[in-house]
Amino acid sequence: MHRREAPKHFKCAVLTVSTSKAKKAEEKKREGKNARPADIGDLSGEIAVKLLSESGHEVVLYDVLPDERERIREAVERALSSDAEVVVTTGGTGLASSDVTIEVVAEMFEKHIPGFGEIFRLKSYEKVGTAAILSRAIAGVVAGKVIFCLPGSPSAVELALKEIILKELPHIMKHVRE
Repeated sequence: MHRREAPKHFKCAVLTVSTSKAKKAEEKKREGKNARPADIGDLSGEIAVKLLSESGHEVVLYDVLPDERERIREAVERALSSDAEVVVTTGGTGLASSDVTIEVVAEMFEKHIPGFGEIFRLKSYEKVGTAAILSRAIAGVVAGKVIFCLPGSPSAVELALKEIILKELPHIMKHVRE
């Protein structure tokens, strides 16, 4: 019943956290061009935008930012203050010292959705084996909006969106709006 009554289409933001891709995006901006995912080699962002759009959702914001705490926080806050109801981040979920997306975003959550990370790692385990433990993918709710923090790997973004997020997003959003 919840799924039947749930809204089906949402406005989304896609944020890629990658210092190298952020530099390429800045170069495009200096040239007076918009930085589209394909223009800067952001395959993960491109996959996220494509899958969300093909599923009937509207991507209202796409941005690329470096692995810097303040820039990540600012970008997420900007996405939350936009029309976006759903925010998908890619990158910064690993174990390197520069991987700080989780630390920044998790402290913003009003509610955590631990099942997302658990299912993501289970599905990842089926594909990559025990290397799945290296991912710290998470999801949560902030101000009636949902944020999913995904690894920067294109295959991980595709897995998360196709096998989890797009299947459950209407159900999640129905409950978030209650």
